[in-house]
Amino acid sequence: MPLGGSEKSAAPRSTRRAGFALAAGLAVGLAGATAPATAQDTLERVRSGEPLRIGVANERPYAWVEENGRATGEAPEIARQVLSEIAPESRIKASAMDFGALIPRLQGGEIDVIAAGMFITPARCAQVAFSEPTYVVGEAFAVRRGNPAGVTDYRAISEQESVRVGLIAGTVEYNYALVTGIPADRAPLYRSFDKAIEALKAGEVEAVGLTSLTAQGIAAADPEIDATEQFFPVLDGQEVKGYGGFAFRKEDQALRQAFDAALKDFLGSEAHWQLVEPFGFTPEMAADRTVEELCAR
Repeated sequence: MPLGGSEKSAAPRSTRRAGFALAAGLAVGLAGATAPATAQDTLERVRSGEPLRIGVANERPYAWVEENGRATGEAPEIARQVLSEIAPESRIKASAMDFGALIPRLQGGEIDVIAAGMFITPARCAQVAFSEPTYVVGEAFAVRRGNPAGVTDYRAISEQESVRVGLIAGTVEYNYALVTGIPADRAPLYRSFDKAIEALKAGEVEAVGLTSLTAQGIAAADPEIDATEQFFPVLDGQEVKGYGGFAFRKEDQALRQAFDAALKDFLGSEAHWQLVEPFGFTPEMAADRTVEELCAR
């Protein structure tokens, strides 16, 4: 997630696409009907002063909406900075929703940008247009205090028949579980991060699959929860890393191109790292792949 957390990259392409389709299918059903996309060019609209409508999944530290209605986190703060360059008269208007609803609602025209730290994967690139990645991160699990099941990675879970892992619908962690052979009855899906953590605390699962930053943030805020050490899943002999970015409708090329141009000047600057440091992002997390490379693999 982002989201992750949120979906992030995973496994052989055919398996990855199949797994994503299953999770995304559930997410679409949960999300319900979507509104038709607007005919007016989105960049023109926001440059005329209308708000840029972003979707978030309330996944800290990537993006969430505070009680006062203001969106914050790594992605909304970067989006706010970019918007000040490409459409100074506009502002951010955020909507929080289940992670699995983000792409359907973007495609349906209810939001203009997914600003949720969503991982860039080939399956998602077939549905939406991504910006250049803004960070790279690994995986971890939220577990009950002390990690009584000794959870370390997805492969270890697949080999322990008594261990169950909770997953958020629409995220890449679903694919990690699928590819490593964890059966569906030991990998229940939840609509939101909060629901998954509630299930963990109730003993329905022994772990919840998340990005390392999400797991660390949950553990820091909840004395009943620990975060395992960060790891990078190894699938088909290859280490998989998660690269997050912003997602746009494919027809909104003018908006994506303007956004990317401003991002190029901002990412990696001192101002960039000062902006996202409060959310746990550091220069060591700078992306080392392009969106073109990530969509192709």
